[in-house]
Amino acid sequence: MPGEPSVSVARAGIEQAIYRGLLQLDARQFLQWLDGTTPDFRYRIEAHSHELRRPMTWLAHDREGLRALIELLPKHHTNRAVWTRHATVYTVDSAGQDAFDVVTQLAVYHTLVDVGDAHAQAGSSHLFAVGRYHDTVRLVGGTWLLAERTVRLDTLQLGIGSHFIV
Repeated sequence: MPGEPSVSVARAGIEQAIYRGLLQLDARQFLQWLDGTTPDFRYRIEAHSHELRRPMTWLAHDREGLRALIELLPKHHTNRAVWTRHATVYTVDSAGQDAFDVVTQLAVYHTLVDVGDAHAQAGSSHLFAVGRYHDTVRLVGGTWLLAERTVRLDTLQLGIGSHFIV
């Protein structure tokens, strides 16, 4: 279609938007990250249970539901670990006018901080979760915005702090 960006032209802008969003999440700038989403944004975290032999949905929210969750985060108990997300955009495929489906490989590391008497592991880094983002991204007013994100985790044991946005 005329005016529709090609996949190769769109890819650079989409990658920039995804990677910038990851830096915001690492900095716990969750509301700023949410500003990079469309008004009808949908967010899900899913995993496949081999024991149950079926998929599981761990979290499903629209934009306002996610905003409410984010606003409650300061009241939750966490281990205050520093999270670092490492991601690589694998595929960017056209999904219609000004929309693209994107698959991104994800690894989340967390580094423990010195909290109270818990000095033994302070400064140690561990792999927290592995999975993929399955995103739909739309060009709105010249800006790439997330319209949908499904996080499909391979990791099933998350532990404390797992209520942060992956």
